Amino acid sequence: MTELSGKTVLITGALGTLGRAQAARLARAGASLLLLDRPAAEGGTTFAADIAATHDVKAAYVGEDLNDLAAAERRAASLSREHGGIDILINNAALIINKPFEDFSLEEYEDQVRVNSSAAFALARAVAPAMKEKRYGKIVNFCSVTLNGRWDGYVPYVASKGAMLGLTKSLARELGPHGVRVNAVSPGAVVSEAEARVFADRLQQYNDWILENQSLKARIQPADVADLVHFLVSPASDMISGQNIAIDGGW
Repeated sequence: MTELSGKTVLITGALGTLGRAQAARLARAGASLLLLDRPAAEGGTTFAADIAATHDVKAAYVGEDLNDLAAAERRAASLSREHGGIDILINNAALIINKPFEDFSLEEYEDQVRVNSSAAFALARAVAPAMKEKRYGKIVNFCSVTLNGRWDGYVPYVASKGAMLGLTKSLARELGPHGVRVNAVSPGAVVSEAEARVFADRLQQYNDWILENQSLKARIQPADVADLVHFLVSPASDMISGQNIAIDGGW
């Protein structure tokens, strides 16, 4: 399928497990990709080259620190000008730490809010002018199953995702008259590198807890999330905006 041919996609957190799956899925649909992750991230240039060669599309690694909101906004605006507008923005990047809320420092709280939601506002500001001019655009923000309130130890993360949900709905209202669709996805517990890192000392226990609580007794894979993102940025979803779509195995 090449329904995204001629579209330029900016994906944040592109070198993580979910970002890589989305990049591969959207490249398969013909999109040109700007793969944003940390500056000098290991393997960034190689991954972009592999995506380009495998799917015969344009792909480039973009090193940028989302902690610096002003710099990230300037970089996204520059990319938009360079590529004749960003057609699709996917705010996938996230920091996640698991521990009791009293153990978080104010700096840790602010870091997660900045990267997980404030950066999405900054990047949306950067790409929206060209989207409005074209009267076309798709923005996908990543929320989380943790907003259902059944998870302990993620206060900064959950707070940041709550802000992302509000951002999604308000941006959808403001940008809708200009032909821009804004939606959110809320993944559940996806098999990922982040999961293995956060729960390294109790991974089997965590896996068992997930399967006990999900209605569907199988783990969510990165490709499942990528398929949902693909739907939301494809023409098939053109009349969907302001929604938060869960892909959580049925909590």
